[in-house]
Amino acid sequence: MPETKSLQVAVPGLPVSDEEMVKRVQQGNSEAFEELVRRYERKVYNITYRILGNEEDATEALQDTFLRAYRFLPKFGFKSSFYTWLYRIATNVSLTKLRRRKRMEMVSLDAPLPDSEDLRFDVPDTGQTPEEVFAQKRLREKLDQAVRELPEEYRAVVILRDLEGLSNEEVGRILKLSVPAVKSRLHRARLALREKLSGYI
Repeated sequence: MPETKSLQVAVPGLPVSDEEMVKRVQQGNSEAFEELVRRYERKVYNITYRILGNEEDATEALQDTFLRAYRFLPKFGFKSSFYTWLYRIATNVSLTKLRRRKRMEMVSLDAPLPDSEDLRFDVPDTGQTPEEVFAQKRLREKLDQAVRELPEEYRAVVILRDLEGLSNEEVGRILKLSVPAVKSRLHRARLALREKLSGYI
């Protein structure tokens, strides 16, 4: 009997899944939506920032993403995971904003990307001397710049696949592309990045 009670006590401590949180939101629980925002705010901001390239637009896109998510969550049908659905909204909002402001937008090439250390295009951590630290920092800056200069259809694939670490299947669902199309765009994007960085790698 005591063993049975201890098992029952352990279960409530398990984290609540995204799916359960979405169901609670659909039942009118606003605190559940606040928890979803806390879970994904940073990730969504990383996506919006990397696509748009500046904090003001990225923050605006972040807010728009969660506003739209809250608006459409009652119709969420659980055909995909919540985070891929949310990332799709974030990507679409960001790309729409990018297209609207492209002519007037002057992206600062000096603005560092948040959490740029998690780039899939890894730069070896050889910063043992000031010269090596400077060279590594310079390469990261060039990589950030090169990603921002990619055409938007390539930029989105690289950001989601290489920077956010999603699978080809997940990227395909977010961008509404086939897996072969994702692989093709990713290959072309990586070739373009290598060409841009040929003097630094």
